[in-house]
Amino acid sequence: MQLGHCPRRIAEQGTIAVQKPVTKASHSLTVNTPLPTPSPPSLKQDDATRVLLQFRMVFGAVRSHFQKQEQAVGLGGAQVWALSVVAAQPGIGVGQLAQALNIRQPTASNMLKALLKRGLVVAHKADHDRRAVQISLTVEGQALLDKAPGPPAGVLPAALMALPPETLTRLEHDLQVLVGVLAADPKAAQTPLADL
Repeated sequence: MQLGHCPRRIAEQGTIAVQKPVTKASHSLTVNTPLPTPSPPSLKQDDATRVLLQFRMVFGAVRSHFQKQEQAVGLGGAQVWALSVVAAQPGIGVGQLAQALNIRQPTASNMLKALLKRGLVVAHKADHDRRAVQISLTVEGQALLDKAPGPPAGVLPAALMALPPETLTRLEHDLQVLVGVLAADPKAAQTPLADL
């Protein structure tokens, strides 16, 4: 090797061999410099554990709220939410109710059947279209709704609505990544939290 030439780097099994001239001698000394090591797996595991604990707290708060509603009025959280929507929109149709609750129409129909059976709502034909059914609360339904611990839709929707827009946008994006990793069924999005 001639003096004055640039050192030559050689990749060698996870290290970088750098050949540098030592003196005017005809041989060179090889110095092995280790590559930077990635973060230990334990650090990533600690991060995942902290997030998991946060999910547990969220689910615990949601479950506790629905349990309080059921103990107070004998109805599940989704049914209480349905009553609150009917109270806010008297004469609402089944399709509109399903849309308001973000559930499938058959699910809304089954929910209404249970509420009708308990005498909490009444169904009547619409004046403009005899094929359409309109739903309204009964006196008993309103009295039960007044006794139910709020918010009627549940604590999670209320908490999400209280977040700053930029936080909500970031949360949506990050959860979408998680949904992709889980390969979650999109149909599950139409199941009320109280029914999970």
